[in-house]
Amino acid sequence: MAAIALDNMRRIAVITTSRADYSHLYWVLKGLQTHPEVDLRLLVSGSHLAPSFGQSVDQIVDDGFSIEARIEALIDSDTDIGMAKTIGMASLGLADVLGDLRPDVLLIIADRYEMLAPAAVATALRIPIAHIEGGEISEGAIDDAIRNALTKLAHLHFVSTQLAKRRVVAMGEESWRVVRAGAPSLDHLIQSELLNQKELEKALDLDLSVAPKIVAFHPVTLSDDSDQEVAALFQALETVEGPIIFSFPNADAGHQIIIDKAKQFCANRSNATVFTNLGPIHYWSLLQHAELMIGNSSSGIMETPSLALPCINVGLRQKGRERAKNIIDVPAQASEIVAGIETAQSKAFKERLVGMENPYGDGQAARRIIETLTTCPLGSALLVKKARPPAEVSP
Repeated sequence: MAAIALDNMRRIAVITTSRADYSHLYWVLKGLQTHPEVDLRLLVSGSHLAPSFGQSVDQIVDDGFSIEARIEALIDSDTDIGMAKTIGMASLGLADVLGDLRPDVLLIIADRYEMLAPAAVATALRIPIAHIEGGEISEGAIDDAIRNALTKLAHLHFVSTQLAKRRVVAMGEESWRVVRAGAPSLDHLIQSELLNQKELEKALDLDLSVAPKIVAFHPVTLSDDSDQEVAALFQALETVEGPIIFSFPNADAGHQIIIDKAKQFCANRSNATVFTNLGPIHYWSLLQHAELMIGNSSSGIMETPSLALPCINVGLRQKGRERAKNIIDVPAQASEIVAGIETAQSKAFKERLVGMENPYGDGQAARRIIETLTTCPLGSALLVKKARPPAEVSP
C-alpha cells in the first residue's frame, strides 16, 4: 500500500549511504525536517548499516532524525564485483521502498557508486530526482562517470561552483534547473557548534597540544595498481614527525589494505590514531585544530580551503577538480609526499593562504537547496525535461 502524503506538504525523500554524504546532507536534512511544508522521508543504506564501518546509522538517530527505511545492501567483499552486486541489492530494496513512498522528489548527492541504485529506481518509477554536487571532475576514480550519469538522470541540480554550473548546462540541462548552491558540507562552519580544543580532546580521548596531521586516503578505483599509491603514502608517513590521525577509507574495492596499514602504523606509533567513524561535528572540529591534511579525499579539495588548512593531495584520484591555493598536488611517490608536507609546513606557504577564499561556497548551501526544493514545480513540469537545441547549449 502506497504511503499517504500529508495535505499541502511536499514529500521529499533523501537517501544517505555513508558518513561522508551524511556530513554534507546534515544541514539540508535539518532544514527539511523543520520546514512546515515538507514531509521528509529519510532512507539509509550502504556503509551506514555496516559494523565494520562504525554503524554510523546510530549517529543519524542520535542527531534526532526519523528513519523511514533501512536498506541493507552493502556487500563488503572488498572487490569490484562486490561493488557491482551492492548496486543490485540496493536497487531491489529501494524498488519496494520508493514504490510505496512515491515522493514528489528524491534527493541524492555526489558520486558514490551505490547512488546509481536510487537514481535508476527513481527513473523507472517516474520520481523526479534532485542531485547535489554535479558538474565536478575527478578523473582518477569511477566516481567521475557516476557523477555524470547521475546528472543526466536528475531533474534539479545543486552545484558547488560556477564552473560546475557551466558544465551541467553544457551537458544540455535547462538553465532553470541548475542552481549554484555551494557545497553543503561547508554549512557546518556557519551553523554547527564546533568543539574547542579541550572539548575535542575529551570527546576523542586525544592530546591535541601538538596539532595533528589528518590522513584521509581512499582507494583509487581507476588505477591498475592502487596498492602502489597506498605503499607510497605509508612509506612517507614513516618519516613524518608529530601526531597523525587516520580517518577510515570509504567502502570502495581496495579499502581493506588501507585499513590494515593504518592500524599497523598506529600499533607501532604511540602518537598515531585511527578512527572508524568521525561524525560531522568531531571531523570539522578536528580540521580546525589540525596542522595539515594528507590524502586523496574530496574533503581535502572542498573543505580545507574554508579553514586555510594546507592540504597535500596525493596521486590521481582528484585529478581535474577545481583547486584553491592551499592544495599541494604531489604524485604518489614517498619522496614527493614528504616534500609536499615540508612545503605545507613552511612559513612562506602559510602566509600565502591568509584571506583565501573557497571556490566551493560560503556555507549557505542548505538554505538555497531547501528554498528551491520547496518552490520548484512538481509533477510533469519537473519530470519532463526538454532537450536544448545545440545552438543554445553554451556555458
